[in-house]
Amino acid sequence: MRGSVTAPTRAAGHSRTRATAVSSAAVALLFPLLGAAPPDAPGPSDRLQSAFASAAAEYHVPQSVLLGVSYLQSRWDTHGGAPSVTGGYGPMHLTDARTALAGATPHHSEGSEDARGDSARPPLLPDAKLPQASEIPARLRTLPRAAELTGLSPRALRTDAAANVAGGAALLAAAQKELGEPLSSDPADWYGAVARFSGADDRATATAYANDVFDVMRTGQERDTDSGQRVALAGRPGLAPDTAQLRRAGLRTANAAGTECPTTVSCEWIPAPYEEFGEGDYGNHDLGDRPASQDIDYIIIHDTEGAWEGVLKMVQDPAYVSWQYSLRSTDGHIAQHVKAKDVAWHAGNWYVNSKSIGLEHEGFLAQPDSWYTEAMYRSSARLVTYLAHKYGIPLDRQHVLGHDNVPGPTASTVGGMHTDPGPYWDWRHYFELLGRPFVPTAGSNGGMVTIRPDYATNRPQYTGCGSAGRPCAAHGSSAVRLHSGPGESYPLIKDIGLGSTPTTGVNDLSSRVSTGQQYAVAGRSGDWTAIWYLGQKAWFKNPAKNPTAVNATGLVVTPKDGAASIPVYGRAYPETSAYPSGVPAQTVSPLPYTLPAGQRYVVGDKVPGEYYYAVTFDVASHRLVVGKDLYYEIQYGHRVGFVRAADVRVVPSAG
Repeated sequence: MRGSVTAPTRAAGHSRTRATAVSSAAVALLFPLLGAAPPDAPGPSDRLQSAFASAAAEYHVPQSVLLGVSYLQSRWDTHGGAPSVTGGYGPMHLTDARTALAGATPHHSEGSEDARGDSARPPLLPDAKLPQASEIPARLRTLPRAAELTGLSPRALRTDAAANVAGGAALLAAAQKELGEPLSSDPADWYGAVARFSGADDRATATAYANDVFDVMRTGQERDTDSGQRVALAGRPGLAPDTAQLRRAGLRTANAAGTECPTTVSCEWIPAPYEEFGEGDYGNHDLGDRPASQDIDYIIIHDTEGAWEGVLKMVQDPAYVSWQYSLRSTDGHIAQHVKAKDVAWHAGNWYVNSKSIGLEHEGFLAQPDSWYTEAMYRSSARLVTYLAHKYGIPLDRQHVLGHDNVPGPTASTVGGMHTDPGPYWDWRHYFELLGRPFVPTAGSNGGMVTIRPDYATNRPQYTGCGSAGRPCAAHGSSAVRLHSGPGESYPLIKDIGLGSTPTTGVNDLSSRVSTGQQYAVAGRSGDWTAIWYLGQKAWFKNPAKNPTAVNATGLVVTPKDGAASIPVYGRAYPETSAYPSGVPAQTVSPLPYTLPAGQRYVVGDKVPGEYYYAVTFDVASHRLVVGKDLYYEIQYGHRVGFVRAADVRVVPSAG
């Protein structure tokens, strides 16, 4: 959701600025922290596995249940004792939101609002009043309860992985007893307790969470954690839990009527308002008839830059902007706000808005240790898989875009475009959950690469997470940095559209690529690979023993013979002659970029020029204009762009 408050979000001639959110302790509650406790001291690589075994034995919880719950919470990672987006700590994601809030610092990224345009997300003020425990939802204060049950200190539960696991085991055992169930050694008898552990107050969310945990137990998992621990959970394919237990949990029934979600997730309808609130003004979306009127081609991944309760208030404000879905970090619960047939105002590019569905994930770009839960990743992946199948959207990085991949519609908007979900969103894991892992599709002569660093070990240095110029915490990343030559001593690639000197700032997209993006190879030199990027040859380190990209093949575009260069556009609008009477023709204005002769860029799609005219509350005047001009979507820089089909040749990348 990060971006300029003046970036156009509707039809040309109408801009919607983000309304300033009302700051409150409830909204600010989940802002992430800096200054977290240091990581656990190094130890044997099986120390965490032993902690699960010990806690399971002490609290009479099946070890597989404890491991399964922890995997869905954190994938067994400790994050060095830092809190999650929602104030959760450790491998069991025990929540202590009040402590998280107390340790928070003002939320300013590099360049402050002028660079990020995040004035709709007010920083947490140093003198903000801390909420009382009674003001915090129960799902966000499980750690104090674990302290009561175990006798361990809250600090130990936050910073020591073994203590954290014991706290999780104690909570599971307590939930089992509260349901009147025995402390059975059979994992099948723990379905209700697992569902309760989610902290959800509605049955659908608790059910989806428990189903995910038992799916993990059935399939099994094994991985090295972020603290170097090897943890394994053996699969039990025939495991069939007693789901009837959940009926005795006393959970509410959420309003799922009218939602457009798969049955495998928890989803409720919290509508964004379509209403007139001033003379000639309305909000916060436009009615449409998609896909009958026009195709839905994109799914846009955002982060909220705010807490769940506050974000829901914002999307219900007619003077604010909108998006189709919000996803909660603690348990993956989904709220739908706008029907897929309608056009939400979320991407800062009207062309993309009119052809996309927007998903907002509870989180913060510039806080690397404010990690997303596995529950939210999985819920999001199920929703995206469902939407992609329903609307025929390819599951690739040309159609599943981050907000940071959406181009500025015009030259004047390039500098104000959004940068979320940022370098800490795990695209590789996300696409594995989508069932579309990034794999090699060619040998070294394929002519293309797919960016695919190892998330955990790929740790480029960023600055500006807490204050301008200061280093961010070292953290895994989906992004790879680009240089103007084959070595780190060469300058970073410059983005002429931004007109600024490139930096390592966490919001500076000038010189970086992201996992899953594909580029045409422009050269190789030792451990370095060059790609065509923003009209330049850009180099990234790609050693054979630890590659940051895999080889690929496909179609690329290059200027037609005789053209020194061709323009690049931020939207694919029709030619002037296509507009009917009463619909003002939109200018087909190029961005401050070109595609020079001899360079090649990977093709994402071939699309007709389209413009959805919707500038009034009365839908009778709305029109879809479709032209004869065709465009190719290309991976031009970090963001996608468009070129006229008449200006280019399409050739195989290996040619």
